[in-house]
Amino acid sequence: MSLAPRAVLVHRTTEYDELLARHGTHGQAAFFLSSRGRSIDEVALRHRQTRQALADVAAAVPLQWRQSRVERADLDRFLFAPEDVVVVVGQDGLVANAAKYLSGQPVVGIDTDPGRNPGVLVRHRPSDAAALLRAAASPGGAADELTMVEAVADDTQRLLALNEIYLGPPGHQTARYRLGPDAPDAPTEPQASSGVLVGTGTGATGWLRSLWQERHSALRLPAPTDPRLLWFVREAWPSPATGTSLVAGELGRGQRLRLTVESDRVVVFGDGMETDALELTWGQTVRLGISATSLRLTV
Repeated sequence: MSLAPRAVLVHRTTEYDELLARHGTHGQAAFFLSSRGRSIDEVALRHRQTRQALADVAAAVPLQWRQSRVERADLDRFLFAPEDVVVVVGQDGLVANAAKYLSGQPVVGIDTDPGRNPGVLVRHRPSDAAALLRAAASPGGAADELTMVEAVADDTQRLLALNEIYLGPPGHQTARYRLGPDAPDAPTEPQASSGVLVGTGTGATGWLRSLWQERHSALRLPAPTDPRLLWFVREAWPSPATGTSLVAGELGRGQRLRLTVESDRVVVFGDGMETDALELTWGQTVRLGISATSLRLTV
């Protein structure tokens, strides 16, 4: 007998919860904010909106389904199952945070603060949850297949991201590495820079776009469902030993960018999740390209 679907509600701690954890009481948190020219009322209102949205979505889950919740900080320890329907209740960035831990499960994005969130990935209201859950669990349910980027190291470590993957020094030093296409006899270049960014069409509204604009790049930004990635080297430094000729490019399906580390330590993380990063050292190689896994975002 096949298992009934499980609705996994993904959320994050609210600013109000964080203030209470730090200051102990509502009154002390209110005093702290007022001393900095802010009111706790707006923070408490967003907290209530988030809690109400979670309650509404939980109530919309069909009675025969199982149900679970996971907070953003615990995503790297949560085991998602193939039959899960993932419901992200919060901001757009929370969808990206969850995406790297999924393997094809449908995702429903619920916006808890319309007008404040862009709503690029959290496209729906809590009142839509019941219909969206049924659609997500139905075979052939309508979904956008959003392209993801992956990094695979030579020691089999693997990292997925929905927006972008960053490779660079762990602090404010310079990363040294050798960069080039992952193809036989392809030219490579030794570089010293503040890092390399490889991004998707979903990430083209954020960090990737800022680099693209800064460079006045002639490359065409991809759409979220396009099987294309763009990559940029940040602040490459020219010297007798390092070059700056390979600082931007495009990757299609089946193409890879290869980076070999030539410094003590390089970190690799996706979508701003620095606490869940790969660490590479001298001589290690990492390859970056389009992942075979995409994010199924219910429309």
